[in-house]
Amino acid sequence: MTQIRANSILPAHREDIELHTADGVTLVGELARPLDRDPVATLVCLHPLPTHGGMMDSHVYRKAAWRLPALAGLAVLRFNSRGTSSVRGTSGGSFSHAIDERFDVAAAIEYAEFADLPDIWLVGWSFGTDLTLMYGLDPAVTGAILLSPPLRFSKAEHLAAWAEDGKPVTALIPEFDDYLRPTEAAERFAAIPQAEVVPMAGAKHLWVGDAEKVLDEIVRRVAPGVATPLPTTWDGPMETGDASAYADRTVAAFDKN
Repeated sequence: MTQIRANSILPAHREDIELHTADGVTLVGELARPLDRDPVATLVCLHPLPTHGGMMDSHVYRKAAWRLPALAGLAVLRFNSRGTSSVRGTSGGSFSHAIDERFDVAAAIEYAEFADLPDIWLVGWSFGTDLTLMYGLDPAVTGAILLSPPLRFSKAEHLAAWAEDGKPVTALIPEFDDYLRPTEAAERFAAIPQAEVVPMAGAKHLWVGDAEKVLDEIVRRVAPGVATPLPTTWDGPMETGDASAYADRTVAAFDKN
């Protein structure tokens, strides 16, 4: 058995993909699926603020794509929103302060739907949680998992829409978040009666050192048949990613504009 480390890549079928938005923008991404079975559920990942380093390779999503197809049978679709760059490449368009990104969210959901991926869950992180709440209430979407939601761009009407629809919403709230801590989060998310607010002891906005706990919480919601906590060792082939190429550039500061 080999220890699973931060840069461990477990076996999966991985393919570079392109998403094509309704307003004519091409986005770059990757789809990782289990190697030897059909996926039990699908994660569509919406990354943190690109103006502060958020990208499809932000560490929680990178680890999700590298581990969860093998450990939990999940498909993981991650992509760079418009104007965002990572090792995978640069998506077309430019950052739009959560306005034109509506087309990016729609294109990702559409791709997952057309690829016949099952049980599509949106997993938003920081800025990505706003996109999830604003634009993710699609008939093809099973539910949403929100990591460090700042509730910055999303408004009361977006929360009300999720409340009315009834789809499951789980918000993982770091104890020491920069923007929304557990007590206030419980008050704000009371607008969505079915929302589950999960305080994460000791965690901060960027989840440094806590990615494994986040992945466990995600798997518990989207694949309840999978035992958690997930294994920390792997008996089989394993590759090693280039950690320097995937340095976490995300910083916990928002534009004031």
